[in-house]
Amino acid sequence: MKPAFAATKTQAPLLKVNGLLTRLHNGAHIVDDISFNIQPGETFALLGESGCGKSMTALSLMRLLPDGIGIAGGEAHLAATDVLALPERGMREIRGGRIAMIFQEPGLSLNPVMTVGAQIAEVLALHQGIKNTQADARAVALLRQVGIPDAPQRLHEYPFQLSGGMKQRVMIAMALAGEPELLIADEPTTALDVTIQAQVLQLLRDTQAQAGMAMLLITHDLGVVAQMAQQVAVMYAGQIVEQASREQLFAKPAHPYTQKLFAALPEARNKGRLLAAIPGNVPPLGFVAKGCRFAERCDRAWPLCHEQVPAWIRLGEGQGVRCHLYQTGGTEVQQSGAATASAERKYAPATPQQIAASETPILKVTGLKVFFPIRKGILQRTAGQVKAVDGVSLEIPAGRTVALVGESGCGKTTAGKALLQLIQPTAGSVRFEQQEMTGLNSGQLRRLRGGMQMVFQDPFASLNPKMRVAEILQEGMDALKIGLSGRERQARIDVLLDQVGLARTAKWLYPHEFSGGQRQRIAIARALAVNPKLLICDEPTSALDVSVQAQILNLLKTLQQELGLSYLFITHNLAVVEYIAQEVSVMYLGRIVERGKVQEVLHDPRHPYTKALLSAVPRIDGERGEIIRLVGEMPSPAKPPSGCHFHPRCAQAMESCRSVYPPASGISATHVVHCHLYGG
Repeated sequence: MKPAFAATKTQAPLLKVNGLLTRLHNGAHIVDDISFNIQPGETFALLGESGCGKSMTALSLMRLLPDGIGIAGGEAHLAATDVLALPERGMREIRGGRIAMIFQEPGLSLNPVMTVGAQIAEVLALHQGIKNTQADARAVALLRQVGIPDAPQRLHEYPFQLSGGMKQRVMIAMALAGEPELLIADEPTTALDVTIQAQVLQLLRDTQAQAGMAMLLITHDLGVVAQMAQQVAVMYAGQIVEQASREQLFAKPAHPYTQKLFAALPEARNKGRLLAAIPGNVPPLGFVAKGCRFAERCDRAWPLCHEQVPAWIRLGEGQGVRCHLYQTGGTEVQQSGAATASAERKYAPATPQQIAASETPILKVTGLKVFFPIRKGILQRTAGQVKAVDGVSLEIPAGRTVALVGESGCGKTTAGKALLQLIQPTAGSVRFEQQEMTGLNSGQLRRLRGGMQMVFQDPFASLNPKMRVAEILQEGMDALKIGLSGRERQARIDVLLDQVGLARTAKWLYPHEFSGGQRQRIAIARALAVNPKLLICDEPTSALDVSVQAQILNLLKTLQQELGLSYLFITHNLAVVEYIAQEVSVMYLGRIVERGKVQEVLHDPRHPYTKALLSAVPRIDGERGEIIRLVGEMPSPAKPPSGCHFHPRCAQAMESCRSVYPPASGISATHVVHCHLYGG
């Protein structure tokens, strides 16, 4: 039995997918017997981890599969048209016209040698027959519709001249140019800051309401699903394992995989314990299991799960699941033995013994500035400065975590690198364990650098692809002369791999042979190899699925409790901040505008920018509070506004905000804000 609930509704579905089968040319199935319906004007979400087959499902519907992969069976009817049966010539009229797609990475999807206007004009000419000046006028109207300021000027710009949020808006404008009946949005907000994400999601909702189009939303973000979708299908290893309305799924998820996705979310209520991470990884595309595909990672699996593929079981109106636990008339079966005991634990792992944290700062930063010169002319004279970090002060107590949050471009990563002296500070003081680091020569820094290490955002880019894991981990030990012999260092490598949860045999492999989460573990092991006391973690979970994110957060929390590590955690994910950090500093355009205990800043924000950040976070309960819309984009650090840097985007700006930078105002002994609303 296949999940096709929408057909029971009185209105005929706009898209009806039945038995979609996509496989590699060697016969391995990567999209396996997928069926679902999408009603006109409805948002249908495909939810799951990376590698589950979500994007392959969308590419199958668009007939854009890469070489070596083909559609082996099934039907996909857009109204009365079976798009899988059309010849390529007929599919060109559908693709970009009746069905449009927004890809995950707009920077890779837009043509870098064509202007924005030329790319939109291509769609208008092909699907609307609009050309020349009419096309330009329509393109300007589309850019305005998606909220791009100065649309006539942007029409003649190239993608590299636009920010990430702007590029995503251009992709949406191109998709809307064909006036589609169905919009496929593949992770449309994954790479965006929370404020830009909120704007893009609202834009999609508004456009959908105006045009009446349906949407297939592909995502791994439960908060986005809660905000956007009416119907949800959960995918795992190429199959739909659960399908329900948004209300049904969020009220009572049925499949153990869905339950674990919810349990892996970093929330304040889980702050004192480890998250319920899903062990292992999604099996590779084309993997064929004898029984349930999730059985190897499921703590409720019983012998039947490993022997027999579960049938699709209808639980009620609009809800179904593929799981042996519900095989008796749609009622959950309580199996006996270890699996039952595991289920009763409610995913609450034991917390390791915590090493007591100290209030004494291991790192004290005062007035840190990092300016980059702007050089012009043949003689490369300095014509200005980019003020990337402009007077940052913070303290990190020993054994504690301080989070640094803000939008992309605010200077977070530059500040982190300057603390390690990877970038030479222009001014200010950085004291590590009472030792001033600014101004030291390379030899003096080498002796201190072992105590401070960095975990970068993209582990694949930061790990040498030509070196095995053992060589990567030993490199730092050799440089800082840790271990007296090669044998001692190899033993140390084995201990490091144990600490980060990797097999000791992993040391003989190369970075490309690991998943994203495993590569991040290697990056953490490399940082630990030189026995640091402070780790600067730069967006270490931003590119990871919620389940893998939970594994990395658990690892960082466990290491902190066992080794007494201190963290500066750079991120834009406020849910992660609430879970892992004790203190938080909010950064805007090179300056910290608010800082304090996590409870104070996140639950009683005072600065208008902090309030805007928090209002934009998608809530798991689906409630849409009032989103504070920021005007325009963050100004350039090369030309920061006078006075308060935030005043051009602040609805509460006063005359003093435009001329004088606000001094620090104490809300409490630990809560400080730079805002004229609280001065004097």
